[in-house]
Amino acid sequence: MHSNAADPKADNTLRVATVNINGIRAAHKRDMATWFADRNIDIITLQEVRAPGDILEKLLTDIVGDEWESVYIHADECKDKGRAGVAIASRYKPLETRTGLADGINDSGRWVEADFVTPEGSKLSVASVYVHSGDVDTPKQDDKYEFLDAMVDYLPKMQDRNPHSVITGDLNVGHTELDIKNWKGNVKNAGFLPEERAYFDKFFSEEHLSWVDVGRKIAGDVAGPYTWWSYRGKAFDNDAGWRIDYHMATPPLAEKVTKAVVDRAPSYDRRFSDHSPVVVDYQF
Repeated sequence: MHSNAADPKADNTLRVATVNINGIRAAHKRDMATWFADRNIDIITLQEVRAPGDILEKLLTDIVGDEWESVYIHADECKDKGRAGVAIASRYKPLETRTGLADGINDSGRWVEADFVTPEGSKLSVASVYVHSGDVDTPKQDDKYEFLDAMVDYLPKMQDRNPHSVITGDLNVGHTELDIKNWKGNVKNAGFLPEERAYFDKFFSEEHLSWVDVGRKIAGDVAGPYTWWSYRGKAFDNDAGWRIDYHMATPPLAEKVTKAVVDRAPSYDRRFSDHSPVVVDYQF
């Protein structure tokens, strides 16, 4: 059983973490449990779990400890077997769960939601999301735009259903030049195309959807903090990263954020994924 005394939270605070684990088997083998043990997390959302539910539950229990209620909501993998899969794990039993973003699009294994009771008795909706990485001028990029279009349609419905909602996960787009170390070299590549970034203008613009980029709100106008670094070359050592993992919150929920950090590993060999967790405290 893990101790959770090392990183205390303020009263009435839910600590929500998100991380693309790049395979639950690999993250487990690389000792994700040591990172998790002292972070005092209440809800964790995972992307690219790349495993069926029974394997996910067994390995995730090893990571989070058996004091959790073993509540794991898992969206099945995409048609690209072994490539996707999202999950939510929590200390608390969810009130309701939903999977999939829209009928008829390639979103299985890319969207799962759960509703929880907050410390003061209201409802919090949390989504774990894995947007397609895309590939310019290929069907993969078409799938990505279809998914982002569906998000534009869905976000107002999610907010109407619950004003305290957050979308977490690997959204595979760096929104601005602050979000990619080498942005000039990537303006024609998937992940930083102007057409992709325009969707995020809509997500975060007060004239359009008015959701809040929590990481950027807390960090301010600084480079990064990045959340993904290629395993190739010296990207991690040189901090040549991308900020593509997000908490996107409705305005009323964003007002409750007291802290948001990227848990960058202390060294290359201590990483359990090529992504780092984004951990946010919401005080109710």
